[in-house]
Amino acid sequence: MSIQEGVDSMQDRAVARGLDRHYGQDRVQDIIAKALSNSAISTVSSVRPLNSASNSSAAPAVIKATPYVWKQPSSIKKRDFLYGQHSIREFVSATVAPGGIGKSSLIVTEALAMVSGKALLGIQPASRLRVWLWNLEDPQEEIDRHIQATGQRYKLTAEDIEGYLFVDSGREQRLVITVTDRTGTAILEPIVDALVAELIRRSIDLLVVDPFVSSHEARENDNGAMDRIVKAWGRVAQRANCSIELVHHSRKSSAGATETTEESARGGKALTDGCRSVRVLNRMSKEEGKNAGVENPRSYFRVSVDKANLAPQAETSDWFHLESVDLGNNSTGGYGDSVGVVVSWQWPDLMADVSVSDLQNVQVIISKGRFRASVQSLDWAGHAVAEACRLDLAKAADKRKASNLLKAWTASGALKLQTAKDAKGNNRPFIVVGKRAND
Repeated sequence: MSIQEGVDSMQDRAVARGLDRHYGQDRVQDIIAKALSNSAISTVSSVRPLNSASNSSAAPAVIKATPYVWKQPSSIKKRDFLYGQHSIREFVSATVAPGGIGKSSLIVTEALAMVSGKALLGIQPASRLRVWLWNLEDPQEEIDRHIQATGQRYKLTAEDIEGYLFVDSGREQRLVITVTDRTGTAILEPIVDALVAELIRRSIDLLVVDPFVSSHEARENDNGAMDRIVKAWGRVAQRANCSIELVHHSRKSSAGATETTEESARGGKALTDGCRSVRVLNRMSKEEGKNAGVENPRSYFRVSVDKANLAPQAETSDWFHLESVDLGNNSTGGYGDSVGVVVSWQWPDLMADVSVSDLQNVQVIISKGRFRASVQSLDWAGHAVAEACRLDLAKAADKRKASNLLKAWTASGALKLQTAKDAKGNNRPFIVVGKRAND
């Protein structure tokens, strides 16, 4: 393709995406011209912007205040959410999690959902989207393993991704938009311009940068540097009319802290402050595993939006499970590479197989005896629940269910706590019948 053909192609794509209307034809042509004046991203990573001191003789900048023009609310463009309430066109979002929990696997599954237009994890993408997955950490073969294992699990074909998925490894093509030297942190504008041009040329809807730390050479704890970097990514999102997803590590938990939140993000807080949606991943705890009746809680995790400036805060977390998929790539006929693929998982419904008549039977049994609230008591109320609901208290899962049912029915008022004297004359909490259950 000649240079002129390349220019024409990028101009056509800019027009097709409405960038000429959004920024003006002159601005679009300026972006394309800047990109073409530099070589490929991988070969210009050492280029540094001019130090501001070298431009001290330039004419002073002119700053003008822009009068606001009143608009009809109905005429304002609606926010363009691409996937759920997290990925938003023209904005930067972030995913924060400890290492090894499954965030990269989640990103791959979501990417395949978006490019295929299928609700693989229960979320229907806005449409078939073009996703550029840039893994700056893993070699290409490892990325291929995750993509193909996920495609195999969800029965996807080449037609589901062709022309919509773009994948690069940082080991083969670097992406560094910031450097730090004696003069401070500087944005590599030639890299940014070339990146924007490629995003426009490929009509990318979502660019995933995984992990964020590999995309810059600044000090993570430098809030000023993090502010400049996240704002630079915001300008990329706006100029290319796409969404940017930064995948970021959380810091090591302090003593006693078990929950990952937005505040857990490693480095300066300016990074997450500059994102419009920040979601966090938390591994299932041992206690949660017991309550859910799962054998390996470490392969389960939940995702919650800890910051959602442009969408209502989610009231509940979404749960996921890492399911092992064998690639079948062992030429000798044995097991091949096993890859963890993210699948949706629903927290067990405590009342799924419990009816109103079961509660009525529990109330009848309790009304005829004296049942203690303590699970350690021989007269524990769980025995009444087990009898009515056909549970075996010798089984740990059934015992947990009986305990949880007692908590749920006590919270609803069907049962209630009442202090009374036991056989030895000591005051103890007992479970008694509350509001009678009706069909």
